[in-house]
Amino acid sequence: MGSAHSVPAEMRELADRTGFTSEQIEHLHRRFKQLSRDQLTIRKENFDSIPDLEFNPIRGKIVHAFFDKRNLRQESDGLVDEINFEDFLTIMSYFRPIEMNMDEEQLDRFRKEKLKFLFHMYDSDHDGKITLQEYRNVVEELLSGNPHLEKDSARSIADGAMLEAASICVGQMGPDQVYEGITFEDFLKMWQGIDIETKMHVRFLNMETIAHCY
Repeated sequence: MGSAHSVPAEMRELADRTGFTSEQIEHLHRRFKQLSRDQLTIRKENFDSIPDLEFNPIRGKIVHAFFDKRNLRQESDGLVDEINFEDFLTIMSYFRPIEMNMDEEQLDRFRKEKLKFLFHMYDSDHDGKITLQEYRNVVEELLSGNPHLEKDSARSIADGAMLEAASICVGQMGPDQVYEGITFEDFLKMWQGIDIETKMHVRFLNMETIAHCY
């Protein structure tokens, strides 16, 4: 992560920026080196070595999210070809669990950051809106990983989720407004009351797996 003399200052800066402890950063750095095979950057193909991602129904979206410039807090749009360790930490910070000492304002910001990350996963064409069909497709993809659900049941639940989203979003529109898709503000309303803080978590620190979002 740098020369021996610069590590403490660099570690503090990374901890302040991401919210991870120095121990977690060191652990994630070992995991990063394992994934990158001791290279300075990670590419999409490096994620092929994560067993738990192999059968994840939204594997492609999770991997895609690591290279999305919006999630890397870059001003430009699009994807990067590779990420360094600081980029990796930035993405992993979206999956941090809540801290007991967070005040109400910090919790609200923390929740919005997680939901923004999730919104970007749905917004596949990067236009700042999610069509009802995009939303339906991701719900169905998530359900497809459930061995106890038949395909028809998964489709029915996905259809119901799409209709519920439509009632929330379209129901707030005036008679002269044209529906263009689910905005981030709509998305916040759709997730109101859902415990995203614990639903979107990470088991990456055990050195065996990576971010889980369900």
